[in-house]
Amino acid sequence: MTQNWFSRFSTALSTMAGRPATFALAVALVVVWGVSGPLFHFSDTWQLVINTSTTIVTFLMVFLIQNTQNRDTAAMQIKLDELIRALEGAHNALLDLEELGEKDLTRFRKRYVQLAEEARTALRSGGTDTDSPFVDHQRPEPDDDAKQPRERAAETDASRHHG
Repeated sequence: MTQNWFSRFSTALSTMAGRPATFALAVALVVVWGVSGPLFHFSDTWQLVINTSTTIVTFLMVFLIQNTQNRDTAAMQIKLDELIRALEGAHNALLDLEELGEKDLTRFRKRYVQLAEEARTALRSGGTDTDSPFVDHQRPEPDDDAKQPRERAAETDASRHHG
């Protein structure tokens, strides 16, 4: 699997654009332009040179960096999907989550925020947050099934520590 010429070009250019040497070169060009102002009597042409060149570079870099970022994001999502798929106890309903609409993502997020709050409450009361409770992906509110594994895990941990 090889990248096309544009992907290779945009990756290389994005990498170079993020280097300190590239930033130093950009600063040097601006300084040279600024210092040359008196030589050109701060003319409209002198001002047009910096405005036009920076506008063109910015315009082109947006597309090059976006291409690189899109590929990086897609690769990261595939890696996360593989981790979810491979982990025992992970919920395969979370695969390809980035393709869902805003309403569905909000529903998932509410459920995970609730799980985090429950885990913090358990920690404050001396429990553990390492269990994997049931996550009902049909509704954001916890049901009795979602609470029972957490309560059982807390009871098991309490009996281990005190027994």
